[in-house]
Amino acid sequence: MLDVTVIEDSAAAAVSLDPMRSRLLAELAAGPASAAMLATRVGLPRQKVNYHLRALERHGLVELAGERRKGNVTERLMRATAASYVISPVALAAVQPDPERFRDQLSARWLLAVAARLVRDVGTLITGAAKARKRLATYALDGEVRFASAADRAAFVEELTRGVGALIAKYHDEHSEGGRDHRVVVALHPTVKPAAEPAPVPIEESS
Repeated sequence: MLDVTVIEDSAAAAVSLDPMRSRLLAELAAGPASAAMLATRVGLPRQKVNYHLRALERHGLVELAGERRKGNVTERLMRATAASYVISPVALAAVQPDPERFRDQLSARWLLAVAARLVRDVGTLITGAAKARKRLATYALDGEVRFASAADRAAFVEELTRGVGALIAKYHDEHSEGGRDHRVVVALHPTVKPAAEPAPVPIEESS
């Protein structure tokens, strides 16, 4: 089972968003189960669960894990193909975000468009790498920083921009015949706190 996979097909996305099918995916991510076992857990007739499982299987969201005999019946044990799923903007191709429409480094909506492109592109690369049976070289950095003031945050952004810009200028080789382009994405946004904790007061930017 994969830790996470990207759903690129619009029909598969629609199937996964159905509340009951999403519940079944969560159950099957915890381990293989039959329709009868799932029916007891989710409170539906076994025939109805089988209907949902067939829809999920058609779109590659669940797969056969094995079979077992129970009396005169052979039960199919199903499992989720991934522990979690991300829906790619490709599934909404006509209205997917395009960060090239406008560029505003201080816009939260532009950040969202960049993040959507990241999901789309990495999902496409994962699919291609899996078909070619090759590893995909990626890197991600995730961390938190607490700023004492808006001025500190602005200084951090300025220094980060200079540092990353210098690295790009140092290593970018426009004339390398065997080189491959890579996209660098750096994002900064307030940390989302758990619902039980009071929401932080945003730092106001000075004009």
